[in-house]
Amino acid sequence: MDSGNTAYVLGCAALVMLMTPGLAFFYGGMVRARSVLNMMMMCIVCLGVVGLVWVLGGFSLAFGDSTAGLIGNLDHAGLRDAGAVVGGETGIPLQVFAMFQLMFAVITAALLSGAVADRARFWPFALFIALWTVFVYVPLAHWIFAFDGYVAEAGGWMANTLGALDFAGGTAVEINSGASALALALVLGARRGWPQQPMRPHNLPAVLLGAGLLWFGWFGFNAGSALAAGAVAGNAFVTTMTASAAAVLSWLALEHRLDGRPTSLGAASAAIAGLVGITPACGFVDTYGALVIGLLAGVVCQLAIRLKYRLGYDDSLDVVAIHGVGGLVGMLMLGLVATSAVNEAGADGLFYGGGFAQLGKQAVAVLATMAFAFTMSFLLAWLVRATVGFRVDAEVEAEGIDEAEHAETAYDFTPLTTTARSLTEGTSR
Repeated sequence: MDSGNTAYVLGCAALVMLMTPGLAFFYGGMVRARSVLNMMMMCIVCLGVVGLVWVLGGFSLAFGDSTAGLIGNLDHAGLRDAGAVVGGETGIPLQVFAMFQLMFAVITAALLSGAVADRARFWPFALFIALWTVFVYVPLAHWIFAFDGYVAEAGGWMANTLGALDFAGGTAVEINSGASALALALVLGARRGWPQQPMRPHNLPAVLLGAGLLWFGWFGFNAGSALAAGAVAGNAFVTTMTASAAAVLSWLALEHRLDGRPTSLGAASAAIAGLVGITPACGFVDTYGALVIGLLAGVVCQLAIRLKYRLGYDDSLDVVAIHGVGGLVGMLMLGLVATSAVNEAGADGLFYGGGFAQLGKQAVAVLATMAFAFTMSFLLAWLVRATVGFRVDAEVEAEGIDEAEHAETAYDFTPLTTTARSLTEGTSR
């Protein structure tokens, strides 16, 4: 066991865990005031649901010895391997590696809540997340994260047989969440009144706070995926910052050009788009590659948001456009700007003399992930809707979900508060 690498990965796991409460603030500020608690609860419950699924068998199925490169076994069910150390040169206890990977599973599941904001029932969503973790996330994680000889002798087909590059989750996390979110949005249908009625964010400071926490945690997400405190982790940290900074500027420039003003919501969304785009590439590109990916992600993801109104699907908080499209940009750009100079385990893309081979591998991984995630998520969401019901009643949706689902409200506007606010407004006039 390497104590330095172990401490490093433990710290990164904690950073990634913080991303889920950060996402709760990010999403919570985007919805209307009468649904904010339901939105945040759908994020937080993923820590409980996915946490138990992962410990009881999810990790073992994702990283256990493979069957035909498709799924692992249950050798590590219950995570009782207290003394086991994973393979390679990192020297990390298996339990530490399992907890780091758990936080990836949690945040990916929580992302799906953004697609069904303002209209999903709490317990059916929790049931869907339990099923989705087992039947969608776990197989995809096995395909791309389970390397031969690391936890088990045989790993997943996408990483080992195909040879696709994905440093921190462009497939299993980003494209998966985008395709699954699209399936959820189609099964539940659009919010009542969308897109005719304005459904503006109710708390932009909370959105900015959430974006800041996500950005902070993303350094653990990306740099931590090196699984060792070394040069590859350092490069991942630098490229993560470079891409997200570039995305903020390209997004705001385009927003100003199209709408006349740069907005705080745009800045927050841009940072996430850049972070998503660099996620699969951070350990395989240099700073120039990261710059290009960030600039593209800021432009392409914003255009994808605008496109959803023409296509007519109500992905409430733009999971498809930010995570699905952003992940696709990062994965495909690896086929162009990847360089083995920063990571010997990587490959050279087209612009670095590698030809079209790696781009083809990346495209296969993207298409396989999209098809599998969308199909399975659609079937699971339909099953939940058909058995226990998934969407709240029309009256509840109109009046607000928080009271009906949780018997709480985020903001207590008492008569005294209302009076004081009226007096303040009168004095200001």
